Amino acid sequence: MYVRDYMTKSPITINKKTPVFEALEIMKKYKIRQLPVVSEGKLVGMVTEKGLLTVSPSTATSLSVFELNYLLSKMTVSESFVKNLQTVTPDSTLEAAALLMRENRVGSAPVVDKEDNLVGIITVIDIFDALIKFSGYGKPGTRFVIEAEDIVHLMDSATQVVKEHGVPVQGIICSVIDNERARMVLKLGTIDTEPIVEDMKKRGLKVNFEN
Repeated sequence: MYVRDYMTKSPITINKKTPVFEALEIMKKYKIRQLPVVSEGKLVGMVTEKGLLTVSPSTATSLSVFELNYLLSKMTVSESFVKNLQTVTPDSTLEAAALLMRENRVGSAPVVDKEDNLVGIITVIDIFDALIKFSGYGKPGTRFVIEAEDIVHLMDSATQVVKEHGVPVQGIICSVIDNERARMVLKLGTIDTEPIVEDMKKRGLKVNFEN
């Protein structure tokens, strides 16, 4: 669950002298909403689509198309990029990256190494993809929602049953609810689940199927 395993490596970047018009065209072409601003490989800021549109002339302007395009061609991102960014490292956990983005109300976080060189970018979409992968959602097989009185009992009993039946695990997520009871979402690569469910119930686990 590390950033390095889910980040976009070698992201598209621009420099401070990049025209606003060019930056917007890059975002449109690659369907992205932010661009890291770098200088000699080091991160110096970030521009967003919203930020660039804010400094762009209004569509209600009286300027002609020619004048508007000329003005845009002269404006650079140096007027609108955000400095002093909150960053993560490749060794940061996804949870840490998610909390950072949540607390700062941003949709992405630049990833830098120990020398502040930009090595990637992690977005909320990347974290959603990781969550889907962890749960095994979308793969053939069977998903269970298993509950027990405590997390130790749940993990020990459920994993023992899976081991005894030799069934491949495609995804697993555990959580504690109400500060006591534990819940596990378990995705197994089999549709022959009756003997597995019976053995889990014998161990005091509550088992439900999930679509």
